[in-house]
Amino acid sequence: MLHFIQRFSQASSKMLKYPFTMSMGTRRRIDILSLKSSLHQNLFLLFPTSCVFPSFPVCMSKTRWYHTSPCSFKKKQKQVVLPARPPSTITYLPDSPKPALYITLAGLIPFIAPPLIMVMTKTYIPELAFTQMAYGASFLSFLGGVRWGFALPEGSPAKPDYLNLANSATPVVFSWFAILFSEGLSEAIVLVIIGLGIALHVELFLLPHYPNWFKALRILVTLVAFFSFVVTLLLKDIYPEKGPK
Repeated sequence: MLHFIQRFSQASSKMLKYPFTMSMGTRRRIDILSLKSSLHQNLFLLFPTSCVFPSFPVCMSKTRWYHTSPCSFKKKQKQVVLPARPPSTITYLPDSPKPALYITLAGLIPFIAPPLIMVMTKTYIPELAFTQMAYGASFLSFLGGVRWGFALPEGSPAKPDYLNLANSATPVVFSWFAILFSEGLSEAIVLVIIGLGIALHVELFLLPHYPNWFKALRILVTLVAFFSFVVTLLLKDIYPEKGPK
């Protein structure tokens, strides 16, 4: 007990003897604590989540490793929703008016009949091939007249300008060349095929003013005429030629 009283008196005497140093030490501790608390508050304002900085001393004493990935500043491109693809033009064939459909089907007979007869007789008949070529050339002229007549009415979407009227004259030129070079029958058939293809391309893509059912009929006629002409050209090399009596 006496020893404790002596130590307490020595400590009190030191405080009385060196009051400035003691006060400076305590003030320094207070300043350090206030600096730590203010720093902790600033860091809390910057990173408010407690999961990143649970406590200030732990963050200062330990180093934590976090997963980092390169930043991508590119904007995410929105997926463009493509519109539904329109149905093919050939699917409008059942919507054709009955008279137009029946007359078109009947008009395919002069294309189909010559190669069919030659297959049945197993002979190549030039006269039948010529009639097939002549019918194709006349059909080209008919297509030119259809385009011209389609551009004449006042409410028609096809105006009577140079583009429409010139395209109506193009099939006529091909049919004329086919008849002009009819002595070379194979070359004349090739000219008719080219004319049919150009006319179909113009009517479907360059001047898309016709109704869909008429375009479907044009596709049908062009395909049947093309394959019938191809069969005729093949039969010329397969079967023997039969001339007139």
